[in-house]
Amino acid sequence: MTDVEAAARRFIADVWNAGREESAYELIAPDCPGLGGSGPAGTLAWHRDRRAAFPDLRYKVVDLVAAGNRVAVHWRAAGTQAGQFGPVPPTGRVVSYSGATFLRFDDSGRIVDVWSVNELFQVLQQLGVEMLPPAPGGLGGGGE
Repeated sequence: MTDVEAAARRFIADVWNAGREESAYELIAPDCPGLGGSGPAGTLAWHRDRRAAFPDLRYKVVDLVAAGNRVAVHWRAAGTQAGQFGPVPPTGRVVSYSGATFLRFDDSGRIVDVWSVNELFQVLQQLGVEMLPPAPGGLGGGGE
């Protein structure tokens, strides 16, 4: 196992699953962009918010590929919605979804870039959110 592969697995185990904040400060560079702001604090803010909605959310590595200073992780997550998730009030429903996260590491082995995609639409469907297409002409088309 390469150093970046081990670091990526630790990032998921410690930060995503266990909420070990000290690990985020060891693994994430201060200027790493994230959804909740930059650096370890931004990453932790995003995961705190997600754990508030899904306290038992756990990620499982399905596949991991490391090459040079980059790691690609295909993961699967599952958890029960016990708190507010965006505009969706708590439902008590279990969600299960997949995603992929791409990490880039600096020379000291710290994460300097994170990019993820996931099945958010599936999560919302599992929570019972009704998704309706816009009415004809509702997207700026030449409707009447």
